[in-house]
Amino acid sequence: MPLVTSKEMFKKAYEGGYAIGAFNVNNMEIIQGITEAAKEVNAPLILQVSAGARKYANHTYLMKLIEAAIEETGLPICVHLDHGDSFELCKSCIDGGFTSVMIDGSHLPFEENIKLTKQVVDYAHDKGVTVEGELGRLAGIEDDVNVSEEDAAFTNPDEVEEFVERTGVDSLAIAIGTSHGAFKFKGEPKLRFDILEEIGKRLPGFPIVLHGASSVIPEYVDMINKYGGEMPGAQGVPEDMLRKAASMAVCKINIDSDLRLAMTGSIRKYFAENPSHFDPRQYLGPARIAIKELVKNKIINVLGCDGKA
Repeated sequence: MPLVTSKEMFKKAYEGGYAIGAFNVNNMEIIQGITEAAKEVNAPLILQVSAGARKYANHTYLMKLIEAAIEETGLPICVHLDHGDSFELCKSCIDGGFTSVMIDGSHLPFEENIKLTKQVVDYAHDKGVTVEGELGRLAGIEDDVNVSEEDAAFTNPDEVEEFVERTGVDSLAIAIGTSHGAFKFKGEPKLRFDILEEIGKRLPGFPIVLHGASSVIPEYVDMINKYGGEMPGAQGVPEDMLRKAASMAVCKINIDSDLRLAMTGSIRKYFAENPSHFDPRQYLGPARIAIKELVKNKIINVLGCDGKA
């Protein structure tokens, strides 16, 4: 099966009241863990590549690893650029075989965001590639994205119809209270479902995207803290809130921090228990298993896309 775009995935997800997992990838073990989990539960997948991951792992290597995953699993897989910050970066990924890109102009004034997003849409659609835009700004730090709480802003429902109509985007990332990284909330977690509901009314049938949606699973935070880390106050999005969002207009939920925590916690635990070992296979193997189990749980208990491939 060749790579696919997100278009048909999102149509089915919207109609079925579930979401597709968009998992960030950085190396072979992460790709293997994600795709093995999806194969076992027969789920469609979006594999996301940030600009930082593309620099680290090399575009060609990542694409070849994903090609291998498709050959091994036979799953419908979309390869998506996460948080593209320029037309040039989006163009490079499109020309390099990505089937979906995000152009993040959320830091720009409204008219400039529209202009940049439409430029990417025009080029992408001519190549059969789907585009995700963004309105509103999430706080937090992740790779090249760094937004302070003071600069964060909820998405304004009054702007979404004009933005979608004038840009032609295929999906829209919105800000309703999630944030990047492992420290998402101070105090009780809360998402603005009223904003999500209003946007759903204004854009009926249109796929909405939720960034910064890791749950920061306590098991892995505790593991990191136990074996030398310091993450006091780490708190993610409760899984019941994500399930509710998936039952509404949200068709794509981004997950990155949870993958990092699972991998890092597993590796730290391994070295604490086996300090003299130095074979990468010995500590990356358990990390791959941790990724796989995490993704299976997300697909079944949070996203609801198991059996939908």
